[in-house]
Amino acid sequence: MTINISSVHFKTDKNLEQFINDKVSKLNKVHDGIISSDVTLKVENNESPENKTADIRMRIKGNDAMASKTAKSFEEAVDLAVDALKKQLLKTKEKIQDKHKKNDGADFEA
Repeated sequence: MTINISSVHFKTDKNLEQFINDKVSKLNKVHDGIISSDVTLKVENNESPENKTADIRMRIKGNDAMASKTAKSFEEAVDLAVDALKKQLLKTKEKIQDKHKKNDGADFEA
């Protein structure tokens, strides 16, 4: 899976990029149909200490999954977004498996 990381109006350091790569690549264990991921990091213009946003878009065979989370740090925002994507990927995988079970069962009915 290809992971593209972009940041808006700042440069990410290697540690943050490595953290993102590690977290996002673990989602391959949840769903094997992931083609690529786009991670966009930005700092929101507000007075709140929770102003770091991570948007993650995953290209999956058949559709896309997306999550956007804001937190005090980019690491925390990425963690939250990855958790949200994990839930979406599990639901997508379940739907695919249910569809296959229904199709398999239909072939044997007489």
